Amino acid sequence: MEKEEYYYKCVQGEIEGKQAHDTLLMSKSKRRCVWVPGPVIVGAGPSGLAVAACLKQRGIPSLLLERSNCIASLWQLKTYDRLRLHLPKQFCELPLMPFPAHFPTYPTKHQFIHYLETYAQRFDIRPRFNETVQEAQFDSTLGFWRVMTHTTEYVCRWLIVATGENAEAVVPEIEGAAEFGGPIKHTSLYKSGEELRGKRVLVVGCGNSGMEVCLDLCNHNATPSLVIRDTVHVLPREMLGKSTFGVSMWLLKWLPLRIVDGLLLLLSWLLLGDTARFGLVRPRLGPLQLKNLSGKTPVLDVGTLAKIKTGHIKVCPAIKRLKRHTVEFVDGKTENFDAIILATGYKSNVPSWLKEGEMFSKEDGYPRREFPNGWKGESGVYAVGFTKRGLLGASMDAKRIAEDIERCWKAEAKHSTTAFAPSLFSLSIS
Repeated sequence: MEKEEYYYKCVQGEIEGKQAHDTLLMSKSKRRCVWVPGPVIVGAGPSGLAVAACLKQRGIPSLLLERSNCIASLWQLKTYDRLRLHLPKQFCELPLMPFPAHFPTYPTKHQFIHYLETYAQRFDIRPRFNETVQEAQFDSTLGFWRVMTHTTEYVCRWLIVATGENAEAVVPEIEGAAEFGGPIKHTSLYKSGEELRGKRVLVVGCGNSGMEVCLDLCNHNATPSLVIRDTVHVLPREMLGKSTFGVSMWLLKWLPLRIVDGLLLLLSWLLLGDTARFGLVRPRLGPLQLKNLSGKTPVLDVGTLAKIKTGHIKVCPAIKRLKRHTVEFVDGKTENFDAIILATGYKSNVPSWLKEGEMFSKEDGYPRREFPNGWKGESGVYAVGFTKRGLLGASMDAKRIAEDIERCWKAEAKHSTTAFAPSLFSLSIS
């Protein structure tokens, strides 16, 4: 706490009008400087809410910064209408609060948003909205993190990165895109097939989103085709009345991963048939092993495969180039389309704002250490929601982070000679 005392004296000196030259207090632009007694959490999605709630339960205040104007902005603003949780609700609940008993096994998008809003209210989590973090950097001289938005510099002992795996849409460059003439949009801008009723639509990407968008287009009397550029595991969402994910988690308690993969593939072949016949060639690695090594999630089929089998959805190879309302594929064939939907996923944006080279990779914006050890870095920086294991992994991280910060909090309080007020104090710096 000696460093905190020193910082406090610096602030007091600024308030009294003394000239300060310390790099922590000086800024090229006019920013308020705000001391945060607990952690700063960047990102108010499910991961940020989870860690804020876990901290609050342990009596530790935190400040949650969110670039959008609402919690869970990806869910509220960038998802299609028919979206449901892909896993049963018991695997998607956040710490300390289960889903309502009357919710279905696979809650809808709107039910999940309601759950998150109720969660924030229950734990009195109040993010500061429209606060985009431009830069965060550790000041090794004083031992604090400096988190800068356009108007404010937040200074804190701990920084929790909760911007997650889906911060920015991945939009590939396609030769001839400017010539195509029809709409080309990422799934983050897609809401419903109603807007494309009667149109010929090419969906690029065969993950869960691409498969569901194709099904949604079929249900709205559009004519979709699906670009499959790589191998893919397609599993039934349920096996013999039980969640496939739940079955795999139960089997892993008793059997090696390799054996569980074999059983999942056998049951999938019995229930779905040979998917390679329809252009969906399986990877050499089993679905769970592939998920662990690469983070690539198997597709949990909710009816799309049946549409592929009947020819309502056509499978296509990779795109070579675009022309006027025409797509040329790598096999030399061409087809006409009215619109293209890019189900090409998302990526982390951490390298663009976090000035830290040890914990996070600059290449992909993920923690360098693999699960379950990627949640903690050096100098008080943490990561939540980067496990490639969905909401279940985020909840595990949130609990670990809160426990670790509580330990540090109590240890520092024990040796503290300075009493800090629990609220924030701020000042303007010219």
